[in-house]
Amino acid sequence: MNFLSAGFSDYIADGCDRCAFIRSYLAERGVESVVMPVAGKNHVYVKFPTSQYNPQFRIKTVIAHYDRTLGSPGANDNSAANFCLMDWAQRLQSRLDFHNVRLLFSDGEEFSSGGVACQGAFSLASLFKRLGITNDDVYVFDCMGRGTIPILRKTILPLSVSYGFRMRFAALEDRAEELLRRSASRRWLTLPFAYSDNAGFIACGIPAVAVTMLPEDEADTYLSSLIKEKTLENYIVNHTVDAKSDTEAKEKLLKLQSMVPRTWRLINTKDDTERTLTPESFAVFSSILDALADEKTLVS
Repeated sequence: MNFLSAGFSDYIADGCDRCAFIRSYLAERGVESVVMPVAGKNHVYVKFPTSQYNPQFRIKTVIAHYDRTLGSPGANDNSAANFCLMDWAQRLQSRLDFHNVRLLFSDGEEFSSGGVACQGAFSLASLFKRLGITNDDVYVFDCMGRGTIPILRKTILPLSVSYGFRMRFAALEDRAEELLRRSASRRWLTLPFAYSDNAGFIACGIPAVAVTMLPEDEADTYLSSLIKEKTLENYIVNHTVDAKSDTEAKEKLLKLQSMVPRTWRLINTKDDTERTLTPESFAVFSSILDALADEKTLVS
């Protein structure tokens, strides 16, 4: 897999201290970072020179989780994105103009129970809120290592959400859509997929969008399946199946599982290996990141 950065195999190996790996990888490339321990989770915060920030423009907080499910190499979930972001950090460090990027590698995205409050991003967003950091453009990138079609998460906000939050979220979505239009993929879609670290931020009242990637054939098939099977979206987002009996539930579950893109069926399994990754994905994601670094939105 010669398109992968040196050290990728070590990063997805069993027993790798991924937090320490990220910090070492960055340090070797002249990028400073610190560990932010919050509520038992260790987030990695990248420290760029203060000269690379301009208070007249919005901060862009970029987040990708580095933790993984036990027993899974986590090549696509979320090692590919981690490496792209680490290499991006090196490019940002050498920029002559400001970029206004706040970059974090989060811990605790792969929570198994207890609801969104148990997610590492929830306690991180709570800290942001206490510090008054509530007006960043928050971008979450998850599973960016397969395919060439960026997928912006379709988010339906709860009815209880305030009008002000809805307007701020809609404005961020507009900026995210424009960002993807400028990327090298030349095509993108808005589709439902499971929550990532965006869940924790939204739960704390901070707008956040999530982006993933799919191969073109999988994206097209998934879009078609959503149109044909109306219950698929609920299964993808909430992992639940509506049925009147156990037999009906089993039948529906098998049907819905068959409609899930193969890329997502690999997630959290032992088959999420570097062999499943595609080099084109890294080029597309890098173009998105570089476009994001160039984006300058005046603080209103």
